[in-house]
Amino acid sequence: MPCLSPQTLTHDEMHALLAASRGHARDHLIFSLALGTALRLSELVGLDVGDVFFTTGEPRVRVRIRPEVAKRGRAGDVFLPDALFPKLRGFWRYKLGRGERVDPGAPLFCALSRRRISPRRVQVLFRAWQVRAGFARLYPFHAIRHTAVSNVYRASRDLFLAQRFARHASPLTTVIYTHPSDEELRAKLRHLGC
Repeated sequence: MPCLSPQTLTHDEMHALLAASRGHARDHLIFSLALGTALRLSELVGLDVGDVFFTTGEPRVRVRIRPEVAKRGRAGDVFLPDALFPKLRGFWRYKLGRGERVDPGAPLFCALSRRRISPRRVQVLFRAWQVRAGFARLYPFHAIRHTAVSNVYRASRDLFLAQRFARHASPLTTVIYTHPSDEELRAKLRHLGC
């Protein structure tokens, strides 16, 4: 059976999603964090405030993914891109303004009930934001992870860097990200004569 490329958002779709959600601090940060770190949905919703912030409200550079939220219980470290720091600082202020807990053991992302947001709720929100952003096709939430890993591979052309970024146990798992995207394929084929 052939190895298929994972579903990934196009460059324009990524920007449209972030632009559409910019006025909603929680959802915008969920998408930004997913695109910047390739965290899985269960890892994102499982984050506690103390995983991402010091008690002063300053974001950490390295986020430790706890075994209880990591896939197969494999803890790991994720580095936060510089572009996330202003968004994280704004999110800290947002949480304080809403009266949400900011102690280290509190959930990072809360529902309206101020309890931890569920994975299903994030999937529903992601679908709604795709519609608002005008996507021609709708993606599952895991496509954000695929997009993040693909972006790292395309920028570096380094399979082992992409493997470490994705926190895959084997580089064979990461090989699917070396396939050309739909955008790359279309760009190469546009000018072929038929």
